Amino acid sequence: MSIQAYAENGTFAPRKIVAALRTTSDELARTLGLGKDAIQRKDRITSARTQRRIRHMVEVLGKVEPRLGSPLLAYAWYRSEPLPGFSGQTAMHLVQSNRADEVLTYIDAVDAGIHA
Repeated sequence: MSIQAYAENGTFAPRKIVAALRTTSDELARTLGLGKDAIQRKDRITSARTQRRIRHMVEVLGKVEPRLGSPLLAYAWYRSEPLPGFSGQTAMHLVQSNRADEVLTYIDAVDAGIHA
């Protein structure tokens, strides 16, 4: 799924993400490590912090989706698969800790055949 599928009027739209991933807004907020107001109130949706956290999640999902075959499987991987070399943390935990770049680098390394 392309990034545009998750966006509306130049920003990421949580309701589109919720629909695409067949989840709830409460679950999406927990996945992002944000309060539910951050993805429900218009002024909070457009905040830099909320948009950055959503962008990081969408970037990671976009990188693994081709390998896993669907946005739903990518989302399940993102939330539940511990990454080797990160003390059992999932991509979700790392993104919540502002370590999205490390997750993206890890995925690139795996794609290149380098096991982290």
